[in-house]
Amino acid sequence: MTTLTLSKAINTGLHHALADDDRVLLLGEDIGRLGGVFRVTDGLQAEFGADRVVDMPLAESAIIGAAIGLAFRGFRPVCEIQFDGFIYPGFDQIVAQLAKLHYRTKGAVRMPVTIRVPYGGGIGAVEHHSESPEAYFAHTAGLRVVTCSDPQDAHTMIRQAIACDDPVLFFEPKRRYWTKGEVLDDLPADPLAFTRARTVRAGTDATLVAYGPLVQTALEAAEAAADEGVDLEVIDLRSLAPLDVDAVAASVEKTGRLVITHEAQRSGGVGAELAASITERCFDLLEEAPVRVTGFDTPYPASALEDHFLPDLDRILDGVDRALGRRSSASAVGRADARSTTGGEGRR
Repeated sequence: MTTLTLSKAINTGLHHALADDDRVLLLGEDIGRLGGVFRVTDGLQAEFGADRVVDMPLAESAIIGAAIGLAFRGFRPVCEIQFDGFIYPGFDQIVAQLAKLHYRTKGAVRMPVTIRVPYGGGIGAVEHHSESPEAYFAHTAGLRVVTCSDPQDAHTMIRQAIACDDPVLFFEPKRRYWTKGEVLDDLPADPLAFTRARTVRAGTDATLVAYGPLVQTALEAAEAAADEGVDLEVIDLRSLAPLDVDAVAASVEKTGRLVITHEAQRSGGVGAELAASITERCFDLLEEAPVRVTGFDTPYPASALEDHFLPDLDRILDGVDRALGRRSSASAVGRADARSTTGGEGRR
C-alpha cells in the first residue's frame, strides 16, 4: 500500500497498462515531454518511448480519429483531452463514430478506446477550463462514462477502463488531483467493478448521491449533518453510463429520501435521470420528492464567481433539509456564518 495523490495514482495506473500490454498507446497534447498540463503522464514517454506516448497536434478531432483507426488495427489507445472545454472539436468523432461502430457492425468491431477528460471547476481557471460535459456523453448509447473520486479508484478504474473492450469516457476531477490517499495495486476480480456505485458512508436517514469532485464534499456534509443528529448514507456513483440504479434504489429503500448533487448544470443532468429512475422504482417508498443540488443553468462563470456556482457544503445541507421535510430550516446564509469558526466549506 502506497500513499499517492489522485494524479499520481492515475499515472501509476497508466504505467501498469503500458507495461502489461504492448497494444496500449497514449495520445494527447503535450503528454510526452511535458508530461501533461497536470503532469499526469509525467515520465511515461521517457520510459516507454515516443511511439507509445505520443505528442499529438492541437486537434482533438484528429486525436480521437487516430484512436479509432488504431483500435481498428488492434491497439488499445488512451486519449487525453487537455481540458474539459476542449472536447467539443472531437465531439462528432466520439458520438457519431466511436460510440456506434460496435453496434453498426453487429458486434464484429470492438472499440477499446479510453478518453481521459480532466473536468469540473474549483481551480480558478479561465473560460473553457472548468466545465462538466459528462451528460452529453452519458446520453449517448454505446459509450461507458465513469469518474473517479479518490486515489484508489483513480488507479483501479483507469486500468479497468483501458482493459474494457468498450469505449470509455474517463472523467478526472481536476480539483481533486492533489488529494492524497492509500492505493493498492490489486485489481477487483470483476472486470466491470468500475461501473458499479459504492457506498462510502452508511446511514439511515437519507441517501446522498454524488460523483467525482463532490464525493468529498458530500462526506463533509454528512459529518456536519451528524452533528445535528442526521445520519446520511453517501453513495459515489462512479459510473454515469450505465447508472447503477440498483445500488441507489437499495439505499433509498432503507432511507426513504434522496439527495443528488453534481457540479454540472441542473437541466438534463445525470441527477435528473437518476431522480426519475428512482421515482419510478421507489415511488411508494419515498417520504419526499428527490432533491437535486447542482450547478446553475448558466455558462460556467468567471473564476471570481465560481464559488457561487459550485454546490458546497451549505447548499447540500439545505438540500438534505428539503429531503427531510424541513421547510423552515436555517438558510444557507445563516450556515455560511459558521464558516468563520470552521475555516472550511461550511459548518461542522
